[in-house]
Amino acid sequence: MNVDTMRNIDHYTGVPLTFFGTMIKKTIEFFKPPKKIKPKNVLLIELSEMGSAIIVDPAMRKIKQNIEGELFFVIFSKNKVSLQLLGTVKEENIFSIDESSIVNLAISSLKFLKWCRKNEIDSVIDLELFSRFTALLSATCGAVNIVGFHSFHNEGLYRGDFLSKKVSYNPHQHIAKNFIALVDALLSEKQELPYTKRIIKEDEIIIEKAQIKEDEKQNILSTISKKYEGFDKDKNPIILVNSNASDLLPQRRWDRENYGDVIKMILDASKNALILLTGAPVEKEGAQLLADYVDDKRCVNFAGAVKFLQLPALYSVSEFMLTNDSGPAHFASITDMHTFVIFGPETPALYGSLGSSTPIYAHMSCSPCVSASNHRKTPCSDNQCIKIITPEWVFNALKPKLDKI
Repeated sequence: MNVDTMRNIDHYTGVPLTFFGTMIKKTIEFFKPPKKIKPKNVLLIELSEMGSAIIVDPAMRKIKQNIEGELFFVIFSKNKVSLQLLGTVKEENIFSIDESSIVNLAISSLKFLKWCRKNEIDSVIDLELFSRFTALLSATCGAVNIVGFHSFHNEGLYRGDFLSKKVSYNPHQHIAKNFIALVDALLSEKQELPYTKRIIKEDEIIIEKAQIKEDEKQNILSTISKKYEGFDKDKNPIILVNSNASDLLPQRRWDRENYGDVIKMILDASKNALILLTGAPVEKEGAQLLADYVDDKRCVNFAGAVKFLQLPALYSVSEFMLTNDSGPAHFASITDMHTFVIFGPETPALYGSLGSSTPIYAHMSCSPCVSASNHRKTPCSDNQCIKIITPEWVFNALKPKLDKI
């Protein structure tokens, strides 16, 4: 299903279901108040964003340090692989929901509810900001402790009232800190309204680094040698360019020609640099159009050349990456490679990479235009926040790093 179809289903089906579900829940609790229990087997729900599976890792590690049971995760099937980059959640503790069609979505959701009871899930944290679907999953999975973001007096999206601990979403701090606030609420033994009343420090959202073996790096270098004849790892510094962005927010895309112009500037400035155009196998055609535009043998179409779980090894042998605001910026954060990330309709203050990174952001008065209150759907059809960023601007931002190569 495409993104808009899923949004429509979530709205037209989700609103009445969460409303009637809330009425049922309140009625049951009136006659039989829920018992307070200490979190043991904790489930995290984050379905739609691959990058968020990386950003939430500090929060997941905090949970594991403070519970006696197991950590579980539910995510859409297409995004499951992102959880495997760091391996914080055991493979057998991950449930993937098939979102390819309405029928498959319904069937896998029912299987999920059975899976939750089999694993004795007692606590759930809903990481989503606006999804009624995840609110319903939280309410029906059998957990006693249900933690999530609540709108309180804000004019936000209606998600019913299923939460046992309500956290105030803070749009002025990084989403990773908001995730930590959810964990704090779950672990708290006292009632607060709203949670969480403390300062979350920067050292609490430091990302875990991937452990990359030497043979994994050598496999990547061997693949590069096959793509670029005469490759010498000591002579040819590797620079990655990811010009792709997901369909979730197409306004994030910077024009292909702009990427091409920056690549030409890099190749002119560094006579031995090798540019690899990264991407999934389905993005190979678009990467080839960019390679054709650059028309230089040192600009190589590398889309689909390595598997997803090989990305950390690729990042570890590369100097830096230029990318749209998308998943790769967060995947790279688990390595020491620096990233330059172009932002437009979203802000790096909330969604910036937790790794070594430089955001390139115009700070226009209309940006960011997507948020929790609009389902991350903007009416903008003229993304000047991206168009105003010139190739010269981007090249000047990355030139100090290029000069050090």
